[in-house]
Amino acid sequence: MADNTTTNTTTTNTTTFRHGLVVLDMAGTTVADGGLVERAFERAAEHLGVEPGSADHAEKLQYVRDTMGESKISVFRHLFGSEELARRANVAFEEAYGALVDGGLVAPLPGARETIDTLRGQGRTVVLTTGFARVTQDAILAALGWQDLADLTLCPADAGGRGRPYPDMVLAAFLRTGAVADVREAVVVGDTAYDMLSGCRAGAGIVAGVLTGAHDRAALTAHGATHVLGSIAELPALLGPFDPEPAA
Repeated sequence: MADNTTTNTTTTNTTTFRHGLVVLDMAGTTVADGGLVERAFERAAEHLGVEPGSADHAEKLQYVRDTMGESKISVFRHLFGSEELARRANVAFEEAYGALVDGGLVAPLPGARETIDTLRGQGRTVVLTTGFARVTQDAILAALGWQDLADLTLCPADAGGRGRPYPDMVLAAFLRTGAVADVREAVVVGDTAYDMLSGCRAGAGIVAGVLTGAHDRAALTAHGATHVLGSIAELPALLGPFDPEPAA
């Protein structure tokens, strides 16, 4: 594994790959939510009768922490067993999270907007992804004034319903934007082990972890990070200059 290596191409054998597609996670990577996932989960769990302070509550909350980055409906399927309970929990979670977002409790991470503007200004295509439902993603984007910041935004439902650690959202970004000719020209950036797994499974050329969110350097590298950055603000320096004209 390598950290903070400045490069704008990846070379495999005799093939050089440009990095024209950048797929960025939201919460923990580009957006600071101040622990809203845990707070929203606690409200959802209480809605389903999980007693705050109980051993069951503590066990479920730890699972939520351990699986940060995964599609929330998948988390609730694991925690509550049945599809009906999972969907009830997911609705309660999304409502609670949306209310917290509306209360002004999300903010851009330092340098996030500037990084996205820089990458797009270079001619790269930027896609924002999340494990939340579309309604929650849209609420976050509206709260930040980011509706038009990226070229595309994706949630699990936009990629067939499977979120991280599946590669589907990265591959959907690759297919829907047509920004690059080879998935190895994609860059995936996130703060969780599941972000790293998703990028690796999709075949992205760069899979970069950031230390502003849920998981530490050891977890990120153990799950496939090719680079670990202090924050998203370091990404333009990692990628270097970009020539929007494809090589012959």
